[in-house]
Amino acid sequence: MDRRKFISSGTVLVAGVSILPSSVVFGRNMQKVRLGYIGVGLRGRNHIDEGLLRDDVDIVAICDTQEQSLKECRAQFIKSGKKMPQEYTGSVDAYKRLLDRKDIDAVIIATPWQFHKQMAIDAMRSGKYVGCEVIAGITAEDHWDIVKVHEETGMPYMTLENVCYRRDVMAILNMQRQHLFGEMIHLEGGYQHNLRTVLFNDGQHYYGHGAEFGPKAISEAQWRTQFNIDRNADIYPTHGVGPLMHYANINYGNRFTSLVSFSSKARGLAAYVEEISPGNPNAKINYKNGDVITTIINCANGETVMLSHDTHLPRPYSLGFRVQGTKGLWMDVNNSIYIEGKSKQDDDWDKADEWLDKYDHPLWKKYNKYAEGAGHGGMDWFVFNSFVESVKRRVQTPIDVYDSVTMSVITPLSEKSIAEGNMPQQFPDFTKGKWKERVSKFALSDEY
Repeated sequence: MDRRKFISSGTVLVAGVSILPSSVVFGRNMQKVRLGYIGVGLRGRNHIDEGLLRDDVDIVAICDTQEQSLKECRAQFIKSGKKMPQEYTGSVDAYKRLLDRKDIDAVIIATPWQFHKQMAIDAMRSGKYVGCEVIAGITAEDHWDIVKVHEETGMPYMTLENVCYRRDVMAILNMQRQHLFGEMIHLEGGYQHNLRTVLFNDGQHYYGHGAEFGPKAISEAQWRTQFNIDRNADIYPTHGVGPLMHYANINYGNRFTSLVSFSSKARGLAAYVEEISPGNPNAKINYKNGDVITTIINCANGETVMLSHDTHLPRPYSLGFRVQGTKGLWMDVNNSIYIEGKSKQDDDWDKADEWLDKYDHPLWKKYNKYAEGAGHGGMDWFVFNSFVESVKRRVQTPIDVYDSVTMSVITPLSEKSIAEGNMPQQFPDFTKGKWKERVSKFALSDEY
């Protein structure tokens, strides 16, 4: 209830990069944002939870092709006491009828990845802000198409990358901006997470120990597993690279210039299925996606970035962050920081916690209690809030379209590099040279 009271006060601001062109400004700050949701599966319903807590949000319409998802979403509205939204269902094109509505300011897209690009393009063309779950597109051309439509329509597009708002990630950003690490030299991150029980289930063992995917399964196993069969690439780069882009000022005085990727052999998924369901035909599938994908990226200012995609093997969760400069480094795997001349012992690690507490980002200091109970340790509140407040003020989103496609295009680039025998790939400049002059305002004020 504290979160609801806080949000209804209308005091939260956002990092608007710029006021939008007059053609898409519909007046001064809105009192309420009218949202439509395209996709109300598990992730979509996480965003529904955030919206239902806010008195400055009206959820006008929802869309999904599956009755079970709609049923569970209805239960959320009943529990909250909020008015039921209009439902759109029946086909994968049902979202177009939602977009035809004139009483929707913005949409949240949380569908399977293959639908994101077209849904986002259609939403921008209908005059709506887009908050889209990762990934932006499947091919490199998809990402250029998204940028083109954004530039044609002026409508903002924001990848809802919540890890950019993780508490320790933002504390490190605070330290980096105060030059505690010196000049940035090398950065690492990734998606290192045992997803085997997400990629396989049988409808009875929900996120448990099933061995099925596709139509026989539920939730992400219905569609996400197929990407691991079809593509040998870093298929989920944004959790790792999103925060690293802020540390290296990517698209704001710096940019990625080239990329090379490597793939290990693929054994983990087949071995997992055989272990829990001996003789299951899904253990005989040729899973194309290597168990560990490693990507190295060069930057215009000379930094190197290393990303890892590691989701098919038994392991604890970690995003593997490493932020290293001329004066020290942070590594999240061992929860340690070393700052030359400032650490307790020369050439030995400090526990990161005391540094993270001291340099806790102003956003978290100010709004922590309002994010309590939100998904993923509170960072879901921050990313959702930033999007909603951008819509209310009719300003650019703090993670804009150029940032969004830069995160996401790593997938097709890594796929091409691996397919060509680990050949380097030129990284597209979606800003067309504007990166040299652009100035980031992401999390630069304790007001947003």
